[in-house]
Amino acid sequence: MARETTWHKSSYSGATNNCVEVAESSRGALVRDTQSRERGHLTFGAEEWTAFLHHVRAEAR
Repeated sequence: MARETTWHKSSYSGATNNCVEVAESSRGALVRDTQSRERGHLTFGAEEWTAFLHHVRAEAR
């Protein structure tokens, strides 16, 4: 049975309509443009996604 993908808006998007949505799992993450959902998504493996989050959080400090 296929599991439904649960998307959430990025916390970095704030209250704007210019944002991305993320669906995370233990295998990595899917990322898509909120305004262009029909165009598909990018897929990142767990190691790639963890490295990306580490970099973003370090830059936010």
